[in-house]
Amino acid sequence: MTKIALLGAGGKMGVRLATNLHTSASNGKFTVQHVEISEEGRKRLSDAIGATCVDQEQALAEADVVLMAVPDRLIGKIAHTFIDKIKPGTAIIMLDAAAPYAGELPKRDDITYFVTHPCHPPIFNDEIEPEAKNDFFGGIAAKQHIVCALMQGPEEHYPLCEEIARTIYKPVMNSHRVTVEQLAILEPALSETVGATLSLAMRDAVDEAERRGVPRAAAVDFMLGHLNIELAIAFGIFPQGRFSDGALHAIEQAKPVIFKEGWLESVFNRDSVLKSVKDICK
Repeated sequence: MTKIALLGAGGKMGVRLATNLHTSASNGKFTVQHVEISEEGRKRLSDAIGATCVDQEQALAEADVVLMAVPDRLIGKIAHTFIDKIKPGTAIIMLDAAAPYAGELPKRDDITYFVTHPCHPPIFNDEIEPEAKNDFFGGIAAKQHIVCALMQGPEEHYPLCEEIARTIYKPVMNSHRVTVEQLAILEPALSETVGATLSLAMRDAVDEAERRGVPRAAAVDFMLGHLNIELAIAFGIFPQGRFSDGALHAIEQAKPVIFKEGWLESVFNRDSVLKSVKDICK
């Protein structure tokens, strides 16, 4: 049976992970020792699954896997505080690539570093039940994909860590294996630098349409409805769909106005991605 020490078990993400591990405990594969320093977090965890917390040193000493449900910027700092207290062969699982890719992790060759991150439930899905349809983050009822990277450690640790990743993010469809560098390209570069920024830009455009007299409800419905078909066309979800000649003309006219020439290279080159993850760690 694999012993997991869950650090930050009472935090927002920690409770999500603890809940999914708790509901999977009956399979007999995992036992979890919960570590949480704040009284508020301990109460949150107790209210959620009735779990009590243990001393961190005890949990670390017995752990086969250390699962770090802590803020991205603290992963490296916290890892340095316990790196000498875990046994050889222990796997440390992190939920974000920023600290690993930025070189923030302590050096120790006889342990495993594994990074995993959710893709979150896709826009185009087959969810029917209200709980799943409204599970935008994932890890509750909506199916999602995940990505996983074995940064260092023996290959035989990958299936174990991936199984834990599938458990904490369940229900999971595809699990994509990537490198830590590729995961850093996915986040922050692809999902946040580009995806989140453009999402807020579209929200700003809706605000501007409202400022110019368009009823807000109409602007929101118009934008979200058009995004549905536009994304389906752009990503090949709706292969028979085509942008109209008018839309193609508008796109070509808009590109030089909205985007700087060379913006893709600027966002995705290695130096930019590395700077972004180092900034996150600060």
